[in-house]
Amino acid sequence: MRVRVLFFGQLKEIVGVAAEDAGLSEGARVEDLFERYARRFPKLAEFRSSIAPSVNQEYAEWRASVADGDEVAFLPPVSGGQGTGNNDDIFELVREPIQPGELLEKLKAPEDGAMVVFDGFVRNNFKGKRTLYLEYEAYEAMALAKMREIGEQIREKFPIRRLAIIHRLGRLEIGETSVWIAVSSAHRNAAFEACRYAIDTLKHDVPIWKKEFFAGGAVWAEGETPSQEAISRPDESKFPTNK
Repeated sequence: MRVRVLFFGQLKEIVGVAAEDAGLSEGARVEDLFERYARRFPKLAEFRSSIAPSVNQEYAEWRASVADGDEVAFLPPVSGGQGTGNNDDIFELVREPIQPGELLEKLKAPEDGAMVVFDGFVRNNFKGKRTLYLEYEAYEAMALAKMREIGEQIREKFPIRRLAIIHRLGRLEIGETSVWIAVSSAHRNAAFEACRYAIDTLKHDVPIWKKEFFAGGAVWAEGETPSQEAISRPDESKFPTNK
């Protein structure tokens, strides 16, 4: 059988490709595929404990089975379109500058009493070095799906009215907004709590990576591995495991 294999961030740099097809024996698991690449690229093996694998754009266990035609991705720790069950919500990955003023006008409603906004923008330093600019990349289809999942979780947990989560990709200059989140609600407490939940969960679970560029080189920002809840959330019948 054949599967499509994807690499992102520093893993892509180690193996030298972003995507390729690979042949596997029937009954192979995600960990078997990874071990094949780890033998070819020993440095890849050093990241084993922090990599999150996915199958068909859902986080998966290492012992998940792989089927013919699957898309398997190996995701480094995350640094971090429209459409959900609520038509007022906005989830986007964009390459043009984010326009907060325009978005706020779209999100405000007479029924609301509060709007809480998180505006994350590019700072000019990283661990004592002067940052020149950043580049963000994402596993885009999966990232949008995870952003929508966050929206669903927020609506289950907090009495909000409207929600926007927007992340910029590509090159960003100092001071430019990289991630913008806004939550409206009838009462401020729900808006504050939902906004904090949104950015914290995005940083853990959405496959987006950041590269910092300095005068003397560049480095992928250290991120966080997805939460166990995010990995185990998909229907396990799709990805059987041996306990």
